[in-house]
Order: sequence, then structure tokens, then C-alpha cells
Amino acid sequence: MFTFLLTNDDGYFSEGIRALREELRTLGRVITVAPDRNLSGVGHSLTFTQPLRIRRVDEDFWTVIGGTPADCVHFGYYLFLDGKKPDLLCSGINEGPNLGEDITYSGTVSGAMEGRILGIPSVAFSAFGREDVDFSEIAKVAKEVVLKVLEKGMPENTYLNVNIPNLPYKDIRGFMVTKQGKRAYKEKVLRLTDPSGRPLYWITAEEFGWHLEEGTDYWAVYHGFVSITPLQLDLTNYQAFEKLRNIF
Repeated sequence: MFTFLLTNDDGYFSEGIRALREELRTLGRVITVAPDRNLSGVGHSLTFTQPLRIRRVDEDFWTVIGGTPADCVHFGYYLFLDGKKPDLLCSGINEGPNLGEDITYSGTVSGAMEGRILGIPSVAFSAFGREDVDFSEIAKVAKEVVLKVLEKGMPENTYLNVNIPNLPYKDIRGFMVTKQGKRAYKEKVLRLTDPSGRPLYWITAEEFGWHLEEGTDYWAVYHGFVSITPLQLDLTNYQAFEKLRNIF
């Protein structure tokens, strides 16, 4: 039987994490540690400036009050697993996709990144769809990815960003290893006022979208494939490395 560490950024109450938890429990023990609220867009942050509390939700299931996904990974690894590495860390299933540059904001992807930093093979799962998402079907697809990773392993210093189309399991066209795409957003900052007349500001997107370039994460899910993008911790731009060494 396998041991899994599971987290997310949508909160312990989300349908996505509960559906994935049920599928993983058919394979072994699942230590679940998730934030107490929705933290979409929180990115890769750790809480150093204040203490945190935990609350037990169910068997092997805790929520970290005020904690981020990266905090939750630390609690799961150091507190509930006593520093013993699980077979796999899973983050998600996110309520909405994490494609292109959006992964830099994603708490879901950052949960997997934190797992990889701790030396744990890690996978982030997101649903390509925002309305009427069938998480039970998406969790079945996620389980297929988990089984393949457990069987074949994962390269060192790599973690996976997996986006799954919101389709019935039988309608998924297959699995595709992809590169990170590019988003095509139109964003703005809204200026509002509160009841007292004081200004408020809200960052929002007028249009969501990604460039439909073949071989990218967006191209795959748009055409009904599961997108599997390998990510790495090393953010060095090696193409620019030699050019910059000749300058400085």
C-alpha cells in the first residue's frame, strides 16, 4: 500500500480535493492537509510572521487555519509524517485550469513545487473547466496519472503540472506531454468606493484565454487530451546565460 500527501489551494471543503482523496484512498493511506479557505492565486508563499493552528476534519485529514498550500505541505511532511517521505504528493484537484504563466500564481502548482523542494515526487492536478465540473470523473483520470508515476517514477528535480479536460472519463482522448503555453488575458484595476466613500481597488480580468499553439498545455486540453507539463525548480534562463556572461 502507498502513502500519499494531499493538499490544495481551494480549501479543505472543495469538491476537487475530496474527489481526489477518495480515489487515492483505494491505493493506500492519504494524509490530507489543506487551507481553511480559498487561496487561489496565493502562489508559493510560506507563513513566517505569525503562528498557525490546525483542526482535524476527519481521519488523516486536517486543515491549517490561516495557512497556505506550502504551509500545509510542511505540516503534512514534518508533523503528520514525521519527516518520512510519502510515495507521492498530490495537489488539487483545482477548480479551474492552471495553464501558461498562470502557474506562477497558482497555489495548487506551488503545493507540488514545495513537495519537490522537500524531495518528494509531486503532481499538481487542475480541471479545465469552471462550471458544472464533474470532479469524480476528473479524479478517475488523475488516478491514472498517479498509477503511471508510481510505476515508472519521475525524473529528479521535476514535478508535474497536469490539466484535465472536464469530460467523462471515457471521452478523454489520451495523455500528452506538453510545454507551458502563453496566456492572452486582458486585465484591469477597477476603482470602487465603499459605503463611506473611501476608494477600493480590485484587480480583475476582462477576458480569459491562452494562445492555441500546438504542443502546449492549452492546445492539449482544448482538444480533449490530458496535459502533463514537466516543471523544474531551476529557473535559470540558460539561453541568456552565455550572453549575459559576455556583458558583465
